[in-house]
Amino acid sequence: MSETPTAPPRPAAPALLFDLDGTLIDSVYQHVIAWRNALAEAGIDLAVWRIHRRIGMSGGLFVNALMRETGLKLTAEQVEEVQRAHAEEYLKQRASVVPLPGAVELLRTLSDRGIPWAIATSGQRRTAGHALELLGLPEDTVMVTRDQVRFAKPDPDLFLAAAGRLGADPRQTMVVGDRVWDLLAARRAGALGVGLLSGGYGRDELERTGAYRVYTDPADLLARLDELGVRSGDEAV
Repeated sequence: MSETPTAPPRPAAPALLFDLDGTLIDSVYQHVIAWRNALAEAGIDLAVWRIHRRIGMSGGLFVNALMRETGLKLTAEQVEEVQRAHAEEYLKQRASVVPLPGAVELLRTLSDRGIPWAIATSGQRRTAGHALELLGLPEDTVMVTRDQVRFAKPDPDLFLAAAGRLGADPRQTMVVGDRVWDLLAARRAGALGVGLLSGGYGRDELERTGAYRVYTDPADLLARLDELGVRSGDEAV
């Protein structure tokens, strides 16, 4: 008599790793203006569009990339000073930063469904920490910031660290971000990439960099969670 085959175990729900600026909070353009003002203090006049294209990289890579594109030369001390000035300029604009549509509800829904998630940002804790209050999150929320890893995006360190904090295999995670640097880092971490248009990059660029789904903003993603295979424990398969 043949034995009844046993059903394979259901895989664990994928963990979601979120970028912060332009993904959960509407802060990209505050960072752009902060960088413009910080660079102007150093005597560097750059068009806003050039700055916007580099938001989401670590501060050091950001300044190095702009120096390469413009032919400018800065010492290590000047680079550090520009980064410090950027942080101060951004904090001056902090009151104008708000959650993106659906961000609070999206994170709450994931928590209610038992879906693990974390935040991984190229920002320093000094500038990123206020986002927890904006999003109504407790201080012990898993958030990995630039000052906690060796390299920031497009290196995978932030997402690898966030997955580790959740006890998740990075290859079983999905990275949600609004910029090509998020998606490049996701690919290097072995994660699936999900793009959002809320940071100013276009759908084609996000898809070319590795996004297998692209949504308008967190609200749009929340409405289509089923497309990512995200279910509650008692939901029909």
